[in-house]
Amino acid sequence: MRTSSVDQIILEVLAQEHAHLTSLQIFEVIRERLPAVNQSTVYRALERMAKRGQVSVSDMGTGSAVYELVADGRHHHLVCQVCGCILTIDHEEVGRFFTEIEAQNQFKIATNHLILFGVCGECGKNGG
Repeated sequence: MRTSSVDQIILEVLAQEHAHLTSLQIFEVIRERLPAVNQSTVYRALERMAKRGQVSVSDMGTGSAVYELVADGRHHHLVCQVCGCILTIDHEEVGRFFTEIEAQNQFKIATNHLILFGVCGECGKNGG
């Protein structure tokens, strides 16, 4: 099994799902198309693709790293620690913050997917 075929199928799966998926979730979908693939092959492919900047890997507070296609556009998330809702924020807002930090500290930020944890407005109203 060629790694390029596994990589291509991973990209297709992430493009179709438009979601944050764990390596196990990706493996389960890919296994239907490539029955001979094993979970470690998928994990290694995801790590390789993350290093190349094709996918982002994030901790969304679920206990497992999740992967998302970078081609979906740079964006970031606010995750409620009470109800688990995930809000998406545009990169433009975060980008200004990144630019300011880089300029003040002579530092090039490599983060391409920022996750901030807190309490959403609804849970805040309910005392969360």
